[in-house]
Amino acid sequence: MQAARIVQVSVQDVRFPTSREQHGSDAMHTDPDYSVAYVVIDTDSDLRGFGLTFTVGKGTEIVVCAVQALSALVVGKTLQEIVSDFRGFYRLLTSDGQMRWVGPEKGVIQLATAAVLNAVWDMWARAEGKPVWKLLVDMDPKQLISCIDFRYITDALTEKEALEILLEAQEGKKKREEQMLREGYPAYTTSCAWLGYSDQQLQELCSEALAEGWTKFKVKVGADLQDDIRRCRLIRQMIGPNNMLMIDANQRWDVGEAVEWVTRLSEFRPLWIEEPTSPDDILGHAAISKALAPLHIGVATGEQCQNRVMFKQFLQASALQFVQIDSCRVGSINENLAILLMACKFKVPVCPHAGGVGLCELVQHLILFDYICVSASLDNRMCEYVNHLHEHFKSPTVIRNAHYMPPQDPGYSTEMLEDSVEKHQFPQGEVWKKIPQ
Repeated sequence: MQAARIVQVSVQDVRFPTSREQHGSDAMHTDPDYSVAYVVIDTDSDLRGFGLTFTVGKGTEIVVCAVQALSALVVGKTLQEIVSDFRGFYRLLTSDGQMRWVGPEKGVIQLATAAVLNAVWDMWARAEGKPVWKLLVDMDPKQLISCIDFRYITDALTEKEALEILLEAQEGKKKREEQMLREGYPAYTTSCAWLGYSDQQLQELCSEALAEGWTKFKVKVGADLQDDIRRCRLIRQMIGPNNMLMIDANQRWDVGEAVEWVTRLSEFRPLWIEEPTSPDDILGHAAISKALAPLHIGVATGEQCQNRVMFKQFLQASALQFVQIDSCRVGSINENLAILLMACKFKVPVCPHAGGVGLCELVQHLILFDYICVSASLDNRMCEYVNHLHEHFKSPTVIRNAHYMPPQDPGYSTEMLEDSVEKHQFPQGEVWKKIPQ
């Protein structure tokens, strides 16, 4: 491994005006401008690391400030120092005696932590000449365990149990890796049915997706019940009775309202209702899960679940039937490893949240690792895909036959095109100078 010493952590506010065409619109986020706090780590060699955390416009500047605050804990360290005690480095970032107060391990500071750590993982994979998923797959189980902070979760998963899961999954690992390289990982699309899209747009996009081989579709709901019934009926008619449908309320409802609303939509046979209520309401999700079980509709959540402790409680309370990890909401790969292992122990399938800017590029590495080295199962498992903004990355996501194909370039697929970054910097970039503020 290169003895590269980190000399600078830079961060830029990069935003895309997606709200102008209603891309990404849902019941709670009606006008998102897909954005990132984009981090570049420079070393005293030619080795660099690229990371990001996703936002939806306003507030990205706050994440940028948090990254700048964390950078003092990173500059001066070598890559070898970090990865030889990755658990310690993770705890250093999340447990600074003063900055911890504005978390801890949640909110803006956790988004910033994810951006920095995503860049570190990208740099490590580049140093090894591997894509991140392959770096993880080739790693010794004990080394994987050493990257995880088990503090606060040992009542649900001990280090010994986590190691046993990884060791058990060694059997058949090579065949599963070959399968992924050959077939890819199953995906579903959210791109057809954003809440702000017209019926005509929805129909056209569904037709295109069906022609491309998509069989799993998600539709945004939650703003108006009668409109939801009409749109769900329309999309069910478009995709037919045998293709899969999911619905997503993006935290719009109270608990009782969620049960009542989803019951009205049950005729369209959704596999799950996603984020039916506050992302912090674990017992509320448990009540919704129990109420919807007779309808065979599961509850999915996690894209705004803030840390491994909350995921632990969701699993302990049987409050979700689908775990939705996010590559930027929690503390990067380190924390997602813990969540993947807990989900495996509790036998709950992982179906990651993706889309936005760079989320598909990032999370594809985690699902490949999960299947090859942890869960060894594709039952009820799929990863979200949104077809926006991939053209701004040097190693964009590759979809074939509605499957994520394993990335081949070294790193975490997070490096953006310099021209894209320059044009979309907020507020001084060329794109934003043309838009009235």
